[in-house]
Amino acid sequence: MESLRRTVAIVEDDASMRRSVLRLLNAHGFLAEEYTSAESFLGRDVRNNVECLVLDVDLGGMSGIELQRRLKESGSGLPVIFITALDDDALKVQATRAGCIAYLRKPFPAALLIDAINDALKP
Repeated sequence: MESLRRTVAIVEDDASMRRSVLRLLNAHGFLAEEYTSAESFLGRDVRNNVECLVLDVDLGGMSGIELQRRLKESGSGLPVIFITALDDDALKVQATRAGCIAYLRKPFPAALLIDAINDALKP
């Protein structure tokens, strides 16, 4: 019997980074959905069961930190893994206090992201 693929959403405004993460996740057996903005993620079909969110901190429009806040305020327990090119300790503290699973600085080793997703999806 084939096991069900777990769904991970990627919210990243940089197309090449988004494609790279998408390919990485697919190669590791995840079903990946991609979004170019926080707003497009919020407007998705909620019947699609996203189980983990890989979220860029610095997006055009609503930031990744703000999206995480909105999700928490709505009662969502969706695990979030932040990725960022910004070297900003204050943002890292903010994200960690908000309860992110991991905070990865670009470029990051692929194994770190896969390990963080696997940790987030543990029962």
